[in-house]
Amino acid sequence: MLHAKGPLLSIHLGDREHHTEDVDDVLEAFVGGRGVGTRLAHDRVPFDVDPLGPDNRLFFTTGPMQMSNMSFTGRMNATTVSPLTDGLLSSNAGGFVSRNFADTGYSAVELVGESDELVIVHVTDEGVEFEEVPDLAGATIPEVTDHVEGTREGYSADNIAAIGPAGENLVRFAAIMTTESRAFGRGGLGAVLGAKNVKAVTFAGDSAPDVEIPDVQLEIHREAAQSDSIMKRQGTTSVTSYANHVNALPTRYFSELSFEGADGIGGEAVEDKKFEKGTCSNCAFACKLPTRDEETGLETEGPEYETVMAFGSNAGVDDVVSVMKSNELCDSLGMDTISCGDVVSAYLAANDEFGNSELIHELVEKIAYREDEGDVLAEGIDRIHDELGVENWSVKGLEFPAHDGRTLNGQGLSFAVANRGADHMYSTTYAFEYPLVDSEEGGGHPRTKPFDPTGLDGKAELVVEQENARAIEDCGIVCRFSRDTMTGERLAELFDTSYDHLQEIGARVVELERHFNNQRGMDRADDSLPYDLPDFESALAEYYEIRGWNDDGTVPEDDVDGDALAAD
Repeated sequence: MLHAKGPLLSIHLGDREHHTEDVDDVLEAFVGGRGVGTRLAHDRVPFDVDPLGPDNRLFFTTGPMQMSNMSFTGRMNATTVSPLTDGLLSSNAGGFVSRNFADTGYSAVELVGESDELVIVHVTDEGVEFEEVPDLAGATIPEVTDHVEGTREGYSADNIAAIGPAGENLVRFAAIMTTESRAFGRGGLGAVLGAKNVKAVTFAGDSAPDVEIPDVQLEIHREAAQSDSIMKRQGTTSVTSYANHVNALPTRYFSELSFEGADGIGGEAVEDKKFEKGTCSNCAFACKLPTRDEETGLETEGPEYETVMAFGSNAGVDDVVSVMKSNELCDSLGMDTISCGDVVSAYLAANDEFGNSELIHELVEKIAYREDEGDVLAEGIDRIHDELGVENWSVKGLEFPAHDGRTLNGQGLSFAVANRGADHMYSTTYAFEYPLVDSEEGGGHPRTKPFDPTGLDGKAELVVEQENARAIEDCGIVCRFSRDTMTGERLAELFDTSYDHLQEIGARVVELERHFNNQRGMDRADDSLPYDLPDFESALAEYYEIRGWNDDGTVPEDDVDGDALAAD
């Protein structure tokens, strides 16, 4: 079976020491990416760790597909214990850093402990250099990029994974940014880096391992180049008007399911501001959205659909330039746009200020610097909803994205059971539930097996299957937007194994995440929603039964011993 190659580089920040370890057994069993990060974290991070304490570890990992020339592979994984959800969480980012990481020759890089000075950690195929950077305290992402480009010959934003002020100030939904506008976004990984006093990590080298990728990669790359998907013009915002039409677009802090101003922030509005093509490493699909407002001179990348929801409809804003500004602020300051937008929307709801763009942008900055009310909002909705007097729109502490589960009931079940919490990318069940999903209005993403969005009959099995599939993509690592070309047959050919085996590996990853979280006290009570779904408890029990878990949502201990999770 195809898998990542190379040792684990363990970097101890306190004493500025580093060493390598052979992790071939983990790579063989878990391919790379999220699977390897999860296995290493499960075995090396204490179950009772403080997410913002020195005993937490952060793992950067890549997969075998980053050694290919195939589209949909410009991605990289990071895994840690989240300060937002308090559970084990992986996030991946696009852009160009993944191949620079692969060039170091390591399959995984682990950050251990904490530094007593603010540092940039430079990782190359020749070792590790620690650069003390006290002058970068409080620096934005572009300022960090300028520093690295000015002091490291040949380096660019594509070599850098950095935090902004939000990460330094331990905002619980701070992101790690790369290529300036691409984010390890969800779960507050930027705060973990901030707690370790690491401003950035850079990756460079010329020692990428030799991984032979099957020729099917050429077919996939060609189809990506030839595709006429609407996403090449509008990115994920192509779904905005359709989601709004079928009542799946959260509006005014989740109090409504459609927004009368959707046209002002949707796909056509964003496409009108797009001024050039944007892509990730080696990808011919080119779905990114470099946008510019000629009147104000504002430039950003995006917003994508989830940002349009969080800072648009959910905040009562119908002006795409306002959403672009919110997006740019989050990128520069280093924050997840979904969580930040939802938190701001909660504040607007509490103060009857929906649509107040000036206030929104002020709040984003105050959150990043923990100033005034921003200090409270930086904690996330789960911790502050009572103080604001609003409903707790989160699962396991993670704020909700779009694709509303009250309309798309299988996606609602997925939000409840996902180990990451309310994350639409954990299973992407919504993609099978939008009515008329083969229509241009639906975003041009054809589905051969659409499900009735109403009810949960048969949805538990769908969620399990899709969670496993998404997990193996994250091990590979392969982009979600490959879904119309990356069939199960092609995945099996790429990884030189059966699709059933890949599903088994995906299931192991999900189970390890769940077991770690169980040891931190999470169980069935955490698989819940802030709204009712028909036959939810029955579907939840069916989900556990399919997974082979206990009725209380915990993993049987016999399932997580080393032999049970070894490679077949």
